[in-house]
Amino acid sequence: MKVWLTPQEIADLAAAGSLPGLPATKRGVGMMIDREGWDRHHAQVRSRRDRGGTITEYHIDCLPLAARLAYAGSALSVNPADLVPVSPERDDPLSHGRKTLDARQALLNVADRYARSTDLGTAAADHLFADLYNSGAVEVSDWIREEAETVSARTLARWRSDLKAGGPAVDPRGSRKGTGVLDRANGGQVRTLILAAIAKNPLLTAKHLRAFIRAQVGDTVTVESRSGARTVALPPLRTFQATISAWKETYKADLLLLTDPDRYKSTMRPSASGTTRAARLNECWEIDASPADLMTTAGRHSVYVAIDIYSRRMVVLVSDTPKAAAVGLLLRKCLVEWGVPERIKSDNGSDFVAHSTRRLIDTLGIEHEACDPYQPQQKGTVERAIGTFQRDLVRTLPGFIGHSVADRKVIENRKAFSKRLGLDDKHLFDVDLTPAELQDYADRWTREIYAHAPHEGLKRRTPFEVAAAYTGPVRRIQNEAALALLLAPIAGSDGYRTVTKKGIRVGGEHYWTSAAMPGTRVFCRHDPADLGRLIVFDETGETWLGEAIAPELAGIDPAAMHARITAERKAYHEGRLKDVRRETLAITPRTIVESQFQGRGTADLIAFPQASEPHTTPAIEAAAAAGRTEAPVDPKVKERREQLKREDATGPARVLRLPTGRGGDTMRERRERFAKARALEAQMEAGTPISDEDRKWLAVYQRGDEYRSLGITEADRRIGTAG
Repeated sequence: MKVWLTPQEIADLAAAGSLPGLPATKRGVGMMIDREGWDRHHAQVRSRRDRGGTITEYHIDCLPLAARLAYAGSALSVNPADLVPVSPERDDPLSHGRKTLDARQALLNVADRYARSTDLGTAAADHLFADLYNSGAVEVSDWIREEAETVSARTLARWRSDLKAGGPAVDPRGSRKGTGVLDRANGGQVRTLILAAIAKNPLLTAKHLRAFIRAQVGDTVTVESRSGARTVALPPLRTFQATISAWKETYKADLLLLTDPDRYKSTMRPSASGTTRAARLNECWEIDASPADLMTTAGRHSVYVAIDIYSRRMVVLVSDTPKAAAVGLLLRKCLVEWGVPERIKSDNGSDFVAHSTRRLIDTLGIEHEACDPYQPQQKGTVERAIGTFQRDLVRTLPGFIGHSVADRKVIENRKAFSKRLGLDDKHLFDVDLTPAELQDYADRWTREIYAHAPHEGLKRRTPFEVAAAYTGPVRRIQNEAALALLLAPIAGSDGYRTVTKKGIRVGGEHYWTSAAMPGTRVFCRHDPADLGRLIVFDETGETWLGEAIAPELAGIDPAAMHARITAERKAYHEGRLKDVRRETLAITPRTIVESQFQGRGTADLIAFPQASEPHTTPAIEAAAAAGRTEAPVDPKVKERREQLKREDATGPARVLRLPTGRGGDTMRERRERFAKARALEAQMEAGTPISDEDRKWLAVYQRGDEYRSLGITEADRRIGTAG
C-alpha cells in the first residue's frame, strides 16, 4: 500500500471507491488541493523527477479522515488467532495484570499483520493502525477494548519493546510510576525536597522548585538503574512540570494533610460514622454550638444544639453569644422535655467546661464526657445535626449569609456592585428576622419537620417514632422549682465566697447574713427573682444554710437589718458558749501546767554512762594552774578553820545531806522532803524539841527553791478549795 499518492492516483482510487468523498478526476483533485492548501504542509508534500517531468506526491495524512481511514482499512484483516488470549484465566478479576498483557499482545498481533499486508515500515503502519483502531474500524473482542480504549503509534512501539524485554503484566502507566529521573535522583532525596517545598508553600511553580533543587544538589544528580549508578544533568523545566504534576496527584492526600489539615479531616480522614452508640433513651446526649449562618436584627447569633443519640431527637437554643448561661438554658429545656440523661458529651469549649456548667451537671448526677482537644469527630452526631439545621432551615430564612465565603460571595453578587456599595450587612442580606422569631422557627422545625423525617441512622424510622416506642423508664425531675434554683446564676466566676464581718461581697455589694459566721467559705447563687438576695449553701453546695440580703438592693433599712443580724448573731453565740463559760471557771492558773507532769515520771529510767575522753586547751591548762595556787587567807579565818578541823578530829563524825532538789529527783521525793519540812515546822510550833541535825537540815531546806515552789502550790490549792 502506497502512502505517497499523486493527484491522478487519488482520482483513480476515488473512482474505484477506495477514497469516498473525493473527486474522481485529476482536475477536481487539483482544485481540492488548491482549496485546502495541501501545498502548505511541506512535510507531507514531496516532488520527484520522472520521464514526463516533475511529479508531486502527497502523503495520505493530507486526505480527509474518512477517506484516509477507508484507504488504510482496505488492507486491514483481523485473524481470530491473533485475538486468542495467552492466559486462559483472563476473566479472573484477580488476574488484571495478565489480562492487560493479553490485550496488548493481541493488538500487537493485529498491528504487525497490518504492517506486513501494507508493505509499510513499522512506524508508518502503526500510525495508520492507531487511526483505524481509535475510529473503531478494527473489530476486536470487548475485553480487549476494555483494556485499551485508544492507542497511538508511540504506545504500540513501547508495548512492543516492553513485551520483547519480558513485558510488565500491569498497566504501563502504573508500571512506569516512580521510574523517572526525579523519582530516583539522589536516592529519592530530590523528590523529598520537592514535596517538602510544596508542603511549605503550595503556590510554588516548577520554575521555583527547579531553582530550589539546583541550589540544594547542584547541576547534576545521581540516578540508580539496573546497570548501576550514573550521573546525569539536572532535568529541564518541562520534566519538572510533568513530574510535579504527577506527584501532586500521587501524593494528593499526603500534601493535603500537610498544607490544609482541616480540609483533610473533612474530606479524606476516615469517617467514624455511627461509632457513638446508645441502647437506651437518654443514655447519651451530645451538645455543641455554632454561629448561625444568618443575620438577625440584633446581629449574628449562635445556636446551641442537643441531640439524643438513641432517638436522634434534637433541641435548638438561640443565644446572642457563646456562654455558660446558654448551656444551662439548653439543658433546662432538654431536661423538661426529655428527662434526665445518663451521660452528656461535649467538646472542651469554655462554655461547656465552665464552673457553672460542670457544677450543674455534677449536681444533677450526670456524667460529663469531654472530647479530646481538636477532635470534633468524637461528637460527630451533633456536628451533623447542626449541619442539617443550617442547610434545611437556616438557608430558607431571611438574612441568610451563606455557609461559606463562596456562598456569601454568590449572595452578594445578586446585587450589582453599584447597588451594594455602601450598604451594611443588614440591608445587603435583607435582614428582618428577630432572635425571638429565629428561636420560634427553630422550635417549630425540630418538632414538626425534623422529628418526623426518616433518619438513615434509625433505619428509616423517625425520631418521634423511636422515642414514642421506647418502653423503658425515663428519669424526670418532679420539682421544677428546684431545677430552676439549680440553674440560678452563681455569684462571680465560681460561686465561692468567704463570709466577713461585713457579710458576703459580690459585685461590689455586701450581702448581710447570719446563716454563716465570718471566716466560713460558702457557695452562693443569685435569686433570679430578686437582685438583692443570695441563696447560701455550704462549701459542697449540697446543704442549704440560709439567705444573704443586700439592704440597698432589696429596699430594706440598713440600720434595721444591722440590728436584726446583730441580735441573731448574739443569740447564736449565747446558745453555743453557755457551757463553755461554766467550764472556764473550773480551770485554775496552774491546772494546765500541772497536767503536763502527770504520768511523765522518769524514776524507772537509768541512762548508761557514755564514753568520754579528756579535752584540754592552752587556756584550760592556764586556768588549772591558776586554780592550784592558794589565794591569801585572813588570819582569823585561817584560825577558825583550824579550830573546826580540831573539833572534827576529836568529836563524832557529822554527815549532813543537804536536799538541793536535783533535777534527777522525782516529784514524789520532792513532796516527801517538803512534807518532812512541814512536820518539823509543826513540831517546833507545838514546842516539841527536834534534834540539832534536823534543825540544821530544815534551815538549809527552807532556803532552797523546792521549798518555796511547793509552798506556793500548797497555798494556791488551799485558795481554790476555799473558793
